[in-house]
Amino acid sequence: MSQSFAGKNLKYLRKLRGLTQEEFAMKLNIKRSLLGAYEEERAEPRIDVLELVSDSFKISLDELLRKDLSEVKGSYLVKRRQQKLMSENNLIQFVPVKAAAGYLAGYADQEFIDELNTFTLPMLGAGQYRAFEIVGDSMMPTPSGSIIVGEKVENNPDHLKNNQAYIVVSRNEGIVYKRIVKNNRAKNKLTMVSDNPAYQPYQINAEDVIELWQAQMVISKISAQPAWDMNQLTSLVNNLQEQVSTLKKRMN
Repeated sequence: MSQSFAGKNLKYLRKLRGLTQEEFAMKLNIKRSLLGAYEEERAEPRIDVLELVSDSFKISLDELLRKDLSEVKGSYLVKRRQQKLMSENNLIQFVPVKAAAGYLAGYADQEFIDELNTFTLPMLGAGQYRAFEIVGDSMMPTPSGSIIVGEKVENNPDHLKNNQAYIVVSRNEGIVYKRIVKNNRAKNKLTMVSDNPAYQPYQINAEDVIELWQAQMVISKISAQPAWDMNQLTSLVNNLQEQVSTLKKRMN
């Protein structure tokens, strides 16, 4: 009987996608303890579990069972990249909130990026795009849970557009969605401003920024879009005017 690499491959693919055993087991609709038994080769994975993995990673059952994917790592990843390139140009990788920590550690790791889910938006022009899920109400009226599609821009403060919205990936703040106000008197500092004036602006060091993605589109559920009354809008405008005045005083 030929050797089965199913258990070893499950562990390799799980780690490649940056999932814990608990997270991967939930995706496979099995208990974590059972996944542990599969990975440690104390039990042979059920066929329905293997089929789910096969569909998720776009590999055949034969490869999953008969090939040690960690030994043919290059060919597996090359195949995945080719599959994505053949589908359509300008694929947009999606970074959900739960993958934010992994993204900060693996943003420069092509293997990590290749395993992110992708989608396309035909109305976007040529460029490098990425989508990030945001949480919280600091950028209201953009609701929590929205997807911000950003275009990669050069990580250089001189090339930033003042008061434009960006996804900012930095060492200390992680992944945030803010407007950037440049301070010509302190070019090594970037002022991060929320659309919701209830949140005060703050500064970060330009040298701490890892990536910048200029916001191009916002994708959100209709049910999540807030309804504003005139009193709320008046209060927001007044607060925003106060913050603008404060910022001007700081920059002059």
